[in-house]
Amino acid sequence: MAVAAATALAAPLLLSASSASAHNRPDPAKDAAKLSKKLVKEASGKDAYKHLQKFQDIADAADGHRAAGSLGHDASAAYVYSLLKKAGYDVSYETFQFAYIETQAETLKVTAPTPRDSEIKAMSYTKSTPKGGIQAGLAVVPVDATTGCEPTDYAAGAFTGKIALIQRGGCDFATKQQTAAGAGAVAAIVSNNTTGVLSGTLGDPAAARIPTGGVTQAEGAKLAAEAAAGPVTLSLDIRQLQEQRTTRNVIAETRGGNAANTVMLGSHLDSVTAGAGINDNASGSAGLLEVALDLAKSREKPANKVRFAWWSAEELGLLGAEDYVKGLSPEQAAQIKLYLNFDMIASPNFGQFVYDGDNSDGVGEGPGPEGSAQLEKGITDFLDSKDQPHEGTDFTGRSDYGPFIEVGIPSGGTFTGAEGIKTEAQAAKFGGEAGVAYDPCYHAACDDLDNIDKKAFDVNIDVIADAVGHYAHDLSPLTAKAPAQAATAKVERTTGGDTGVGASNAHDHEHGQETRA
Repeated sequence: MAVAAATALAAPLLLSASSASAHNRPDPAKDAAKLSKKLVKEASGKDAYKHLQKFQDIADAADGHRAAGSLGHDASAAYVYSLLKKAGYDVSYETFQFAYIETQAETLKVTAPTPRDSEIKAMSYTKSTPKGGIQAGLAVVPVDATTGCEPTDYAAGAFTGKIALIQRGGCDFATKQQTAAGAGAVAAIVSNNTTGVLSGTLGDPAAARIPTGGVTQAEGAKLAAEAAAGPVTLSLDIRQLQEQRTTRNVIAETRGGNAANTVMLGSHLDSVTAGAGINDNASGSAGLLEVALDLAKSREKPANKVRFAWWSAEELGLLGAEDYVKGLSPEQAAQIKLYLNFDMIASPNFGQFVYDGDNSDGVGEGPGPEGSAQLEKGITDFLDSKDQPHEGTDFTGRSDYGPFIEVGIPSGGTFTGAEGIKTEAQAAKFGGEAGVAYDPCYHAACDDLDNIDKKAFDVNIDVIADAVGHYAHDLSPLTAKAPAQAATAKVERTTGGDTGVGASNAHDHEHGQETRA
């Protein structure tokens, strides 16, 4: 993990190296409440919106996106870096190499018996078809609990020279396409087993055997029905630029504060190549930046060191956060007492979701590391104090908290929904439209300034401000008695995007790609 440390300019009093430790303060909780109130008052969606406008301008001048490894991301990182350095933070770039991908074609057409156009999303790190695509017959893999995962799922000779249609579930996407390739398939289409777009990854270029893409549950069912009625011929064009590039995280921390009690918050700064990524995730990045600047302006001396991170290459599998955590020594990791993540905090048809640290919902991956329940409670208590409704969302490992959870760091944060569909009950609770995605522009060109709900944006910025204010001075809530947990065993988590094992639930952030099949 390469680190280029920055020399801070004239620093506000907040960032001076001499900072009182928590045990020298007469009442850390009182200091925490005071700073929290101050930051919540100062932080606003209106001010943070100016950062969104800057990120949009950057994307407009740089091929329409801010993807890791692109000029758009480099300019976004430089913008964040410069403001934080001027504010007096210790700022660094953390540089790493990664496999850059940019999809150049993803089209699917039924050419016979009844021609029609379909939609498909190229899997990250897929093999490419020749320019112009391939034409082949469709062969459907029978559905069972592990569809397409074992060679016995493919009848001898039935898939030779064919495009295999495989339902999601039972194993990761890489395994499905590898097994299909072993049966002679020339390409693979994975159909979702829940509502929403399927944006997946094969995890690594070396895993790719054949061109592979994902389709919705409805499209998969339609293709399967057509194949059941007789032979179906498809035209598939999936092409992806893949090359090694360099990108960098931006890390900023207060110059004072007890490093042994480091409070960390993060958001990812990169977009997908399809668009500017203003909700996903300029929103979290702008909110975090605004609170960091307000903390500097407060001239406060935090008892604890406060560290902010703007991650790169999240969309390719949490690569920036993984690189950072991998580079920590055990002693450095132990100093990080909590990590809060803010990703997509202004979805236009939003739900207000808080990561389920105590597993009280009993859904999916189990509770987070010890202390996560208290982080969830801190956020929900704040939202309750503002009469803001909320729901839990599972720790799926699909955003940048994943690597922190893996090493046992208490984690939490908020999220307002991606491609999941809002229910009638949620529409009654949060407003908006039932039966529609929380963010209809998820991973699309229309994720621009018009794709922001300013109310959700403002509420979640207040959440960030409250958390920074409290934990900058007082970590005692992390050791308070945890809420009663659901009796669900914690299971091993994976990081990165969607490699394919389960289905996403309604609140699932299948970010970029999921690492569960």
